[in-house]
Amino acid sequence: MKLSRRQVLLATGATVLPVSLFGATTQVTLQPRPTVAKIGQHRLEMLGFNGSVPGPEIRLRQNEKLNVQVENGLDDGTLVHWHGIRLPNAMDGVNVLTQDPIAPGDVFNYRFSVPDAGTYWYHSHYLSYDQVSRGLFGPLIVEESVPPDVDRDITVMLFNVLLDVSGNFDDEFRPEHFATAGRLGGVVTAFVSENEVLLGDRVRLRLINPSLDRVYSVSISGVSGFLVAYDGMPFARPEPLSTLVLAPGQRADVIADVTHKIAILETSGALVIEMAQIAVSGQRKKRSRAIPALPANAHPRLGAIKHKAKLVMQGGGGGKSHSGTATWAFNNQSGLPSKPLISASKGDTVQIKLVNDTSFAHGIHMHGHHFWEVSEQGERTYFRDTTLVEAGDTRDIICVLDNPGAWLLHCHMLSHQADGMATWLRVR
Repeated sequence: MKLSRRQVLLATGATVLPVSLFGATTQVTLQPRPTVAKIGQHRLEMLGFNGSVPGPEIRLRQNEKLNVQVENGLDDGTLVHWHGIRLPNAMDGVNVLTQDPIAPGDVFNYRFSVPDAGTYWYHSHYLSYDQVSRGLFGPLIVEESVPPDVDRDITVMLFNVLLDVSGNFDDEFRPEHFATAGRLGGVVTAFVSENEVLLGDRVRLRLINPSLDRVYSVSISGVSGFLVAYDGMPFARPEPLSTLVLAPGQRADVIADVTHKIAILETSGALVIEMAQIAVSGQRKKRSRAIPALPANAHPRLGAIKHKAKLVMQGGGGGKSHSGTATWAFNNQSGLPSKPLISASKGDTVQIKLVNDTSFAHGIHMHGHHFWEVSEQGERTYFRDTTLVEAGDTRDIICVLDNPGAWLLHCHMLSHQADGMATWLRVR
């Protein structure tokens, strides 16, 4: 049984956290509407925020406020989710759990503070398998109070489009798209916010994967540097730069020095695909200072584990049977269940065992929180909001549920979410 929004809010006691009246506020208007966009070498009829794919980059400083007026210019309802931001539950942009869809022609205002610096993004969360695949997404960048010493801060959004035999956006969503690895297309590209750098520049590359279902293995040529953050959360120590695996919804920050033209490469298949190139024009003296770690965001303090749960991923092509009503299921249920996976008090530390009992990888995303990935040796590793669990694998995550409300937990392969892979957490 699916819950109504009213039932969920009554069950959780969810409230709107107050927006501070002090500090700078960034005002933005987003208009989702049909548009024609250049995707790779193709001009396609898509959807976009403010007539562009990706939507406009929203950039503000840590702890500032964001006020976004969404004016729905689509023929369908829509919602906007602020992926990775710790915000009030009522601002999360999720149908059933937090708000009703914004009807065609209607307006909704999202208002919240951004407590964590880092690389985030926004996207439709209503009919998202369709609306995101057509282009309803954009970058959301929260700068540190004291940004790192770089010459260029460049956003890189990876994207994948399926075309039909006529070379247009393929608007047929076939059963195999939902039952296998997802809706994967032949157009593999990247949108970059700057097209030129200087030789010797120190650059920050913010890589974001807003693609519907594709997992990328990304190599970056033309730079020498370090990986400094995942999913907006800085590492204590920068790590050597190597191939980056990014599931839908995941992000990675790189700080590096330019050694020649930069190429963003997809290397997961038999062929290496150049998704984007950043040209070199001119030269500057290379810095001698080492690349430092980014300033840390505040992590909630872990306590004794109060709740444990298991989330078993089931279904799909070649998968075992389950009791859910759709192609995919969590714990033998498809879609949002009437009861949450975990019901916790604010501040409780919880542990969830993610068991992938399917033939395909799944990127599991938690709304409103970050969590620690736990290694096979039981050590906490990366602090993320989306974790990739490969076929047949098991992974534990540990989280402090410190944000009240009803929070979605789902597969961010959005074709999988649409066909059953979703549950929720309640924080009182």
